[in-house]
Amino acid sequence: MKKILKYIGLLLLAAILFILIAGLFIAKDYHFERSITIDAPKEKVWEQVSNFTNRNKWSPWAAYDPDMQHTIEGTDGTVGAVHKWKGNKEVGSGSETITLTEAPDKINSILRFYEPFESEANTFIILTGEGNTTRATWGFDSRFPYPVNTMQLFMNMDKMMDRDFSNGLNKLKQICEAL
Repeated sequence: MKKILKYIGLLLLAAILFILIAGLFIAKDYHFERSITIDAPKEKVWEQVSNFTNRNKWSPWAAYDPDMQHTIEGTDGTVGAVHKWKGNKEVGSGSETITLTEAPDKINSILRFYEPFESEANTFIILTGEGNTTRATWGFDSRFPYPVNTMQLFMNMDKMMDRDFSNGLNKLKQICEAL
């Protein structure tokens, strides 16, 4: 029994050392983005991405908690406007603050999650268009602190994020093309 406990202790120590050492060599910065082409003029797409009220209509997370509580502080769609939410375990709670608007091309914000865990990301939506077609690119940049950055070895972050971002962009496309 003593030998088994010794081996278990050594395995745990090896796992901890692996995580600590690997974290020194794994990137801490993470960039993610997805794009979709929408058969609608850029100005119509801008109406749906430039304010929190309309974003909630195509947000992929709204479906996870239809009873989510939302508040908007400031003037929606302007720099400094804040969207706060509190929802179930799947959506948690957090806030998003608009930091830049360049109508009808780009909107940036800071996204902060408070529950189920704390994190922060710089988000963006970029619209490029020609005639009645618009390419919408939605993404974010974040940073994983050491040694949490080692989770990238065990999780496919792009695959995890792709489902929600692609669902949201597809819903945005449906809304814009129906207008």
